[in-house]
Amino acid sequence: MARNCKFNTIISSANFLLALLLAMISDSAAYRPGDIVPMSKMGQYHSSRTVWHDMIGRHCPIFGVNREVLVPISKPTGFTGADPYKISFQVGKEKYYIPWLLVINRKSSEVPMIDVHLRYSGSDFLGVTAKVVDMPQHYVELHPDIRKHFWDAQTWPKHVLVRYTWEEQSEIDVTSGFYFLFGSGLLMSFVLSIYILQSSRDKIERFVRETVAESSIPGGVAKVE
Repeated sequence: MARNCKFNTIISSANFLLALLLAMISDSAAYRPGDIVPMSKMGQYHSSRTVWHDMIGRHCPIFGVNREVLVPISKPTGFTGADPYKISFQVGKEKYYIPWLLVINRKSSEVPMIDVHLRYSGSDFLGVTAKVVDMPQHYVELHPDIRKHFWDAQTWPKHVLVRYTWEEQSEIDVTSGFYFLFGSGLLMSFVLSIYILQSSRDKIERFVRETVAESSIPGGVAKVE
């Protein structure tokens, strides 16, 4: 009875530790609707690149919310207007990478817009893709200064419209499932090891007590010849 109580206590402790571990893993990457998804950008002109710069909250995606923002683009060092200028992004705590996007001196007479497509499931951010397209005409008509300032070589920073569109997906989280199974197996192995050691200790203690008791009998054990 006492042994079963000990085993149940060990199991309960293991389950608590496992739940705590999973909660810590989940909370570290989970998002809630309306959370700002951190984002940083890097620029490249010729062979010169900037460092990663964190973007302020009003320019970042908001989890699960479709919206449009104007992102400022600073004048690159040595810019002459003759060569293309590209930018890249890292999105989320997971740092999903968006490859280089050509935004200045591309083969189009229209103002560029960055179309960002983000995928999520529940509270998990699953990934992101992006492409450069022409800014919709209706937006240019509503904000004519954007076109004027974008093509003015003396006006900096330039402003590029970024459209964030979210898509909800139903996916089996293979990674989380693997961590759960691995953690469960590891903890159960630990629990069983403790239980086996505890059982073995009881048997060893009982053997030692019986051996000591027998050796303390006067005359010891008769030897058979």
